[in-house]
Amino acid sequence: MFASSIGIIGIAVVLALSNGFQRQIDRTQKETLSQFPVTISQVGQDGSGQQQNLKQEFSKSNSVTAATSAAEKAQHENKLTSNYLDYVDKISPSLTKNISKTYATGLNLIRSVNGKYQAVKFSNTKQSGQADFATLMAQTTGVGGSVYPIDRNGGQSFLKSNYKLLSGAYPDKPTDVVMVVNRDNSININALRNLGISVKENKKFTFDQLIGTTMQLVSNDDFYQSLPTGNFLPGNDYQKMSQANKTKTLKVVGILRVKSKNSDGILASGIAYSDRLTKQVMEDNRDSAIVKAQKNSNRNVMTNQELSAEAKPQMLAMIGGNAVPTSIQIYPSSFKDKDQILSYLDKYNKGKSKVNKVVYTDLAGNVSNLTDGLMDAITYVLVAFAGISLITSMIMIAIITYTSVLERTKEIGVLKALGARKRDITRVFDAETTILGFGSGILGVLIAWLLTFPANIILEKITGLSGVAALNLMHGVILILISTALTVLGGHVPARMAAKKDAAIALRSE
Repeated sequence: MFASSIGIIGIAVVLALSNGFQRQIDRTQKETLSQFPVTISQVGQDGSGQQQNLKQEFSKSNSVTAATSAAEKAQHENKLTSNYLDYVDKISPSLTKNISKTYATGLNLIRSVNGKYQAVKFSNTKQSGQADFATLMAQTTGVGGSVYPIDRNGGQSFLKSNYKLLSGAYPDKPTDVVMVVNRDNSININALRNLGISVKENKKFTFDQLIGTTMQLVSNDDFYQSLPTGNFLPGNDYQKMSQANKTKTLKVVGILRVKSKNSDGILASGIAYSDRLTKQVMEDNRDSAIVKAQKNSNRNVMTNQELSAEAKPQMLAMIGGNAVPTSIQIYPSSFKDKDQILSYLDKYNKGKSKVNKVVYTDLAGNVSNLTDGLMDAITYVLVAFAGISLITSMIMIAIITYTSVLERTKEIGVLKALGARKRDITRVFDAETTILGFGSGILGVLIAWLLTFPANIILEKITGLSGVAALNLMHGVILILISTALTVLGGHVPARMAAKKDAAIALRSE
């Protein structure tokens, strides 16, 4: 019976390990990926074009063809209309607590450094002219940005759920900002330098030195000065700006660090502020003089350069005159709720042409699908190898049953002499193989279950993961049924051979 159960033991152990590893992966995904948002940006990415490009054959032509790159073809311009924004806002609060809208509105910031005000900024870039690729990535994927969401009811659950407070307090008002540090309590040096803080590599600060840092947020009307030519330029009387009635004071109220051991979080190291701040700045500046002038001109009111149809909305957005968000981040309440949110978003696109569809980026889903696919592939391969031993076991059962028939030929003759029919003889041997198969299945599953205990001890020492091997009850039942069915099939042919033996010949056998 043990020999017959070897195949079942192999498959059961493989399924136990696969099931356990999948649970570990799912647990890690829920911990690390559940905080990742579903992101809808003004320019989305459609990966189908790039995938098709990989399948193209090498050209045999002697000419060169000018063509748009696959990456550019994959770009899809989302039309974030007021109707779509309202549609997103109607997502059930039970599915998502946080829907964050990020705007391209610039913040006119100044700060007193050594008694003298100077212009500062919230940025992790080294040079003023350097492109902030982290910002572009954050708009597309929702990861690596500096804007955190506020609950739809005005509460603050995102930071409290995902970030540990090291010092100070969690932000409460739109003018409250926080500093986000890495696991080793380091912070991007450029974030400090762009605030006018004198700092060198590896310089250490106490929490108290950073908590309470203030900077002033200046309105457009106070920050930009109008020239006789009708153009606008940033002013340089920062002292006067700091005393203007509309100027607001921003304050660092807390220092935070990501809680999860398996994730670096979605906020970049440096300054982080709420989406309510950018929305408030946009509302305060939408009727400013520079915004009104830019709406009435097809030239950049600061540089006097001609603006294209695409560049003008971008310019307006930068100075707070465009209410269309650059990106929307939807934070699912759980991994399961994310699927319902995606179904809701897909429903909007039904019946619409490709140009009018709104595509989104589901980073968590992409990572999850990749790991699930790899795990399934590994499981299928290992089960296939273990299945070979199961087939071998079936053949072994057939040989054992055939040997049993040869050894019990005289017994078969006696049964037939007593009136047993062919079907009765077949049933005798089928019953034996059924009992053998059922017993082998139970023994195999039991041994596999016992093997999970030493396997978990070894794996925990090697990987640090506990409870990896876990045999699913349903898998065990299915394997017992498979063992029984295959054993019956393997033993049925010899059983039929036994039933066809002539009674007189069988009785004369030794």
